[in-house]
Amino acid sequence: MPKLILASQSFARNSMLKKASVAFETQKAMIDEEGLKASLLENGVSARDLADILADYKARSVSLGNPDNYVIGSDQVLECDNQIYSKANNLEDAAAKLMELQGKTHSLFSAAVVYFEGEPIWRFVDEVRLTMHPMTMPDIEAYLGKAGEDILGSVGCYHIEDRGVQLFSRISGDYFTILGMPLIPLLNFLKLHDMIEA
Repeated sequence: MPKLILASQSFARNSMLKKASVAFETQKAMIDEEGLKASLLENGVSARDLADILADYKARSVSLGNPDNYVIGSDQVLECDNQIYSKANNLEDAAAKLMELQGKTHSLFSAAVVYFEGEPIWRFVDEVRLTMHPMTMPDIEAYLGKAGEDILGSVGCYHIEDRGVQLFSRISGDYFTILGMPLIPLLNFLKLHDMIEA
């Protein structure tokens, strides 16, 4: 029977599937994600399409070596004022990013793609819009001091499932999409194709 493989070592995505009682394995996708992302952005790819393409490349990379198994690729892209953001390298970068996002509404696009026998058989991209409270740099530094360097794993430099939820005045969209994967549509697909048990 085919196995289910997540082409990601993301803690958030692994945790979501585990908590949903999905049996799966993980395998890191062997792609130059930053190089691919830079090339796509140079060619004017939208934030939504960027998330979808990166998820597709991850799934394809792992599927080529596991053609008899189902492979999930997933990615997330943050866009604010027509600018696409990457993860911060350090807390100083995180502070600068949060200063740019504070008081504004930004979008998170989370994509998932499923491959089987080296071909995509399902894909989904979801968008969530999040509005941050206005904040001063001292506010941001105080938040980062409590959040610590774990926050660097989040493209928006916040963990919505933790203290980060206090940064927002409004959130419109699905909770799991904020965490980094459109989980409900993915589970519906897996269930429909008997890839998971009830």
